[in-house]
Amino acid sequence: MTAKADAARIPRPLVIGALGLMGFVTVVVGVGRSEGIGLSHMPPARIVRSVDLTPEDRADGAIVIRDARTQDVITTVEPGQDNFVRATLRGFGQARLRAGLGREQPFRLTRLTDGGLELSDPSTGRAVNLGAFGPSNFVAFTRLLPETRLADSGAVR
Repeated sequence: MTAKADAARIPRPLVIGALGLMGFVTVVVGVGRSEGIGLSHMPPARIVRSVDLTPEDRADGAIVIRDARTQDVITTVEPGQDNFVRATLRGFGQARLRAGLGREQPFRLTRLTDGGLELSDPSTGRAVNLGAFGPSNFVAFTRLLPETRLADSGAVR
C-alpha cells in the first residue's frame, strides 16, 4: 500500500464501533415500536354535535347555507363578508366538480370532544380541521352550529 492509501484508511475499531452502534439503535427502536415504549396514544375525539350543510348560490353572489335535514336557513353569507366560510365552501364544491360529483349530498360540520371543529365532505372523503386556520376563522364556522345559533339568540344560557 502507498502512504496515501494508509492515510485514507479508516481504523478497524472505529468501523466495528460504528456498525455496533447502528445495530444497537436499530434493535432498540424496533423493540420500542413493537412494544409501544415511549409512544403517547390519544384516544380519537368523539363527535359532540354535527350539522349537515347545504350551500346554495344566489344570483346576487350571496351564499345561503341551509341545514340539510330541516331545510332551515342557517345563515346567508353576503358578498364580501365571511370570506373564509365562502372560500372554504367553494373549495369543497370545486373538489366535487373535479371528481365528477354533483351538489346533492351536504357537507358536514362536526364539533369534537377535544374542542376541534371539522368540515368534511362525505362524497369526496375530504376533511379539514378548521382550528388550523386560526381563531377568527374557527369562530366563523362555529356560528353555523345549532347550539351556537341558539345561544346567540338568547334561547340558551
